[in-house]
Order: sequence, then structure tokens, then C-alpha cells
Amino acid sequence: MTKPKVLISDKMDPNAAAIFRERGCEVDEITGLTPEELIKIIGDYDGLAIRSSTKVTKEILEHCTNLKVIGRAGIGVDNVDIPAASAKGVVVMNTPFGNSITTAEHAIALMFALARQIPDANAKTQAGLWPKNGFMGVEVTGKTLGLIGAGNIGSIVASRALGLRMKVIAFDPFLTPERAVEMGVEKADLDAVLARADFITLHTPLTDQTRNILSRENLAKTKKGVRIINCARGGLVDEVALKEALESGQVAGAALDVFAVEPAKESPLFGTPNFICTPHLGASTTEAQVNVALQVAEQMADYLVNGGVTNALNMPSLSAEEAPKLKPYMALAEKLGSLVGQLAHDNLTKISIEVEGAAAQLNVKPITGAVLAGLMRRYSDTVNMVNAPFLAKERGLDVREVRHDREGVYHTLVRVTVGTSQGDRSVAGTLFNNTAPRLVDMFGINIEADLDGHMLYIVNEDAPGFIGSLGTLLGKNGLNIGTFHLGRRSAGGEAVLLLSMDDAIPEAVLAEASKLPGVKTVKALSF
Repeated sequence: MTKPKVLISDKMDPNAAAIFRERGCEVDEITGLTPEELIKIIGDYDGLAIRSSTKVTKEILEHCTNLKVIGRAGIGVDNVDIPAASAKGVVVMNTPFGNSITTAEHAIALMFALARQIPDANAKTQAGLWPKNGFMGVEVTGKTLGLIGAGNIGSIVASRALGLRMKVIAFDPFLTPERAVEMGVEKADLDAVLARADFITLHTPLTDQTRNILSRENLAKTKKGVRIINCARGGLVDEVALKEALESGQVAGAALDVFAVEPAKESPLFGTPNFICTPHLGASTTEAQVNVALQVAEQMADYLVNGGVTNALNMPSLSAEEAPKLKPYMALAEKLGSLVGQLAHDNLTKISIEVEGAAAQLNVKPITGAVLAGLMRRYSDTVNMVNAPFLAKERGLDVREVRHDREGVYHTLVRVTVGTSQGDRSVAGTLFNNTAPRLVDMFGINIEADLDGHMLYIVNEDAPGFIGSLGTLLGKNGLNIGTFHLGRRSAGGEAVLLLSMDDAIPEAVLAEASKLPGVKTVKALSF
């Protein structure tokens, strides 16, 4: 078996390469590549490990003929075109927890620097001025810290602030009351945080909803004399408005580690009194850089070798422990998706993936991804679980997941229902011995069949002699039947035939079969 091949294109801890090799991957460390140089060699690799220097653009992705995964050693993926990677079927991972403590500690450090005006005091002291009476700081003890974002890093900042005897209030739409109690913080809306906080720290990604969350309007709502710290993402704060608020005294101090445009060679904030900054150092500790390098290597190797998906930004996560259990379900789901995709006669409007029994106890997202991958192969021959949801969304397909607690006839069941102009069409399957995918229901007709290889699908009126006529036709054309599966709604009613064939069925034979008495539909299938 050929080993997966990985390129490390940015400088990383050397132990990252060692982990790739230990896990069964070949690895090349080639840093400092220009985009043109990367384009020339990227087609040879299954994985690309980066930090912030390598820019993975749409143009570069167009040359990634074998690439399966991009791993970013760090949390920010601004340097990766994720939509283009998704369309190409490439998993994009980051390491959101490797530098969490480091970034949280940097926010606390900047809070102290603001509270005691340390940078300015240091500069004037070293200039020989000894300005002992020129600085009057504030204590953090007893003050209120307002968090905007209470996820991983925000929660660490909260725990450190509570240790400093601060009161912590937090705004985060995803923060549950139970989690707030667990963290020891008060959940509040944004206006309350702005109005009450003595210090505000930001810990949220940059999205359309969070861009300029500290706008001119919101800065005006803050408690007069507030101090603001941003170690999250540039663009969360309106830098021009912040300068005005500093100059007016509405904001007593501000510390930024990130800017809207980086490298920040110039900024309206530079030179503003009571403003301090650092050049995006939130993750810059020895420990953090080692952690993220090791984590990205472990995650990428796990995916390339075992199929485990951790911290992926464009597909459901799937642990190495889950992967073996889900693998047969994903095989079943892909076959069911492929079946409805091949039988659909028009553009689909919706798809529903239902699970019951043992399947309902599993992570449904990978099952859904596999169904969509099978379905979307009718549109593209390069589709996989990564780009299938992207293609489905692009075509306006409404995707729904339903988990049933009920017990059915089968110990486990996956049902796929699609909406067509003729109404809903549904197929269902189970696993025999928990490993072998088996079709058990097709458009409301009970029929058990293995979906594999070349198959012939026929809908006909149930009548004596039809099977003999079909067998004669296939035999006359030298086509051998592997397995034979029959189902019907009622005696003399509509019947369904699924035949596995040793070879592909020529169009001429399909045309002849369609002319047999009672035949309604004839279609060749391939799995």
C-alpha cells in the first residue's frame, strides 16, 4: 500500500515531521516556496501542513490533483480559501486548542499592561525621566471583566480573571445558562456587557455578525473609562472609532494584538495616548508552537491513515474510535444516495436522511455526508464527503436529518427520501452482521439486495412468464445474472427487479428489455 505523502511548507517544530513518519506517512519539509514553486510540486502530495506563511489560494488548489487534507498549525485559516478547498473535496483542519492558554495569557498580560500603563512607564524610565508621579494605575481586583465570546479561549480568560477576584460577565449567543454557571460567569446581552464592564476582552472569530462588533455606536455605549483588549481577530474593532474614543476619554486604554490589515505597518491608532499594541503575538510562545505543530501532524496523519476527522472546518468531525464503527454505515449511506441519484428522473428539491435503531445512536453527520456523496455523483465524478454538501447547497437542495428513537423491524436502519416532481421517493437499508450493507426497501416495496457492481433495475407489471422472457433476452445477448432480487406491492401489481450482472449492460439490450410486455422502467445501475 502506498504511503500518504505530506508536504510541510512552513517552519514547524521538527517533531511534527517525526509524528507523520511514525504514523505511516512520507513527509517533505520544503519551506519558503513561492506560489509558483508550490504549484509545480503540490500535485504530488496528499496532505499540506501550513502555518500562516503559505497562502492556499484557489489557483493553487486547482493544481492539487491528489490533495486530501490541509492542516493549519494554529486557529486562524484566513490564508486558506476554504470554499475553493471544499469544492475541490479537500478537508481543511486547524488546531483551535493548541494555543488557547498562550492567547488567554497574552490577553491577561495586556490587561495588566493597560491597568498599570507599563509600556509608557518603561519607555520614559529608560529614557532617564524617572516619571514616578506621572502614572496612576488602577487595580483589577473587584473590577468587572466583560467577555465578548466565551468559547475555549474566553473561558480560560474568565478562569484567570476569577482568580484575580474580578467579576466576569459574558456575551456569547452560544453560551448556555448551564455553561455560564459552570464557568462562574454571568451571561448577559451585548449592551449590558458594554454598559457594565471596566475591562472588555474579545474572543470571537471574525464573521459577518462579529465584524466591527465594537463599532462607533457600540463604543459609545461602553462605561466611561473602559479598557479594551483584543487578541482575537483584526476587524472586530473599528480602529478609527477606537482612536476617537481614546482621544475623548470614553475609552481609558486599549491594547490590540491584531489589526484589520496585517502586517500593520501603519494604523490610525499608532501614536494615540493610552494605546498599546503587539504584532500578533497571541500564540507566540515556545509551548504553543510545539503544541499546534504536533496536533496538526496527529490530526492529518489520523485522517490520511485511519479516516479520523478532527477539528475540520468543512466537514463533520469523526474520531479514530468512531471511524471503524461508522465505516459500514457510511458505505450503506453512500450506496443508498447513489441509488436514488441514479434513479431520479429530474432535479431533486429536497433530501431527508432518517436513522433508527443502532444507527440513531451514532454521529449522523458522516452518514449524511456519505449519502450526499453518493447522490452528487450524478453531477460530478470527483465528488466526496467534503464537497458533496457544497454541491448540494449550490444546487439548492434542502437537506434534513431525522433521528428516530423508535424500534423498527430491523436492528438498524437508514432511510433516504428525495423530493421529485412526481412526489417523494424513498429507499432504505440495513447492515447484516453489522458490516454488510443491504437494501431492504425501495419505493415502499420490500426487496432485499446487495448494491454492488453492475445492476439492472426494472419496474414491471407482475405477470406470469415475465422472468422467463427477461432471462431469455439476457442469455441471447451473452449477459450472465449474478444475483436475482424481486419485490412487489401485491400479486398482479407493480413489481421491482434488481439483478446483479457480471458485465455492463449495452444500451441496445436496455432498449429491448423496455419493449417486453408489462415493463414500465428499465435502467442500468452501477455501484
